[in-house]
Amino acid sequence: MPEDHRGIRAIQRMVEFAPSTGGLALWVRHQNSDDPAAPMVMTDGETLLYGPAFERLPLPEQTGWVAHEVLHIALRHPQRALELRRLLSDVDLRLFNICADAIVNSTLSHLNWLKLPPNAVFLDQLLAQALERKQDVETALLEWDVERLYRAIDDRKDNSGQQQSNSGSKTSEAQSPDGGSPQQGGSPSQPSPRQDGPRAAQVRAMGGQTESDLAPGPEDEAPETEAEQSREWSERLLRGHTGDGDFSMLRALIADLPRTRTPWRQLLRTRLAKGLSRKQSLSWSRPTRSYIANQGRAGDKRMPFEPGHCANKMEPRLAIIVDVSGSIDDNLLECFANEICAISRRQEAGLILVIGDDQVRRVEVFQPGRLDLGHVDFSGGGGTDFTPLLECANQYRPDIGVVLTDLEGPARFQPVWPVIWAVPEANALAQAPFGQKLTLEHG
Repeated sequence: MPEDHRGIRAIQRMVEFAPSTGGLALWVRHQNSDDPAAPMVMTDGETLLYGPAFERLPLPEQTGWVAHEVLHIALRHPQRALELRRLLSDVDLRLFNICADAIVNSTLSHLNWLKLPPNAVFLDQLLAQALERKQDVETALLEWDVERLYRAIDDRKDNSGQQQSNSGSKTSEAQSPDGGSPQQGGSPSQPSPRQDGPRAAQVRAMGGQTESDLAPGPEDEAPETEAEQSREWSERLLRGHTGDGDFSMLRALIADLPRTRTPWRQLLRTRLAKGLSRKQSLSWSRPTRSYIANQGRAGDKRMPFEPGHCANKMEPRLAIIVDVSGSIDDNLLECFANEICAISRRQEAGLILVIGDDQVRRVEVFQPGRLDLGHVDFSGGGGTDFTPLLECANQYRPDIGVVLTDLEGPARFQPVWPVIWAVPEANALAQAPFGQKLTLEHG
């Protein structure tokens, strides 16, 4: 984080009054803009960009703006706008921005050490005026997430009067650069611009005095990367809220917390495919092609020998460690075992299965294509210690390992090969001692 950006004083104030949730700002990139026309402050979901006008605000208002934008990033609002647009094909980014603002403002409205922007939109007001639903702020925050709120207020229609926004139909429209009202006009070969219905018009009017502060970035991010970042931000929010207690920036544990959208099976396949891919090794019996092409010389000087590469003929090995003392239910264990079998077959990988709790209970070694976990006994009990289980798996020199556990035990041995800790959803907030954590959600 640069030391001279315009939001430093506001971040210091946030950390002073809410050390844990205010500290979320330290996970965000901060950058100044010298463009006089730049918004007061905005974000693309990764970076917080400060305009020149931000410096002229009093400190409580600066703090309100920074806290507002940090929660946009933590709740993954720019990324979720892109995801919703991929789902529906047509999302009015201005309406989405107002919905996200209403949730964030209501989340921060209980704090007296910051001041929210003038004419800020709040969730209970939006529900009352646009949807004619009277709910107090606490109840509304526990019920509404940004996607559901947007779908409820988006009643835009085409010129024929037919509403299309919630159908997911493939409709393209000419929107203003900030995602606001559609531009007028259009060729006969393109659909007509969508017109606001009464709910969308009401919400757009409510947010008419506020700046657009969401600028979704490119859509080329890998799904597994976005899923992991959503998981990380959700954990940071939950830990921060627990740490700050009554001083938390979160009014309550709201329904809008980011969730992992990519199924754990896809994440597991991606990570194991990378870890089990056959790697090339050096071959000192053959030189590189460039060495051969230059005949081992550079001008009148002889070049040092450059070894070439050849395909590694060794089969990749996957180590699976199952903690039989944990709270892994039978259905989840069966789904996990089936997925591991499928991955092992596709990658033509051998498998080392280590079963145990505080000691190794059973070891099975399977050749590629001959994996059958259906007849393996996974019964066990007692305490948990990952140290002997990891040491046992390390004797077989695997390329990557997966530990199925609830993460309630010590690990005093860290292998050189990558480790993925696969934990049930009930233990999603447990800390892995090293490696990567993957939450196995039901469904």
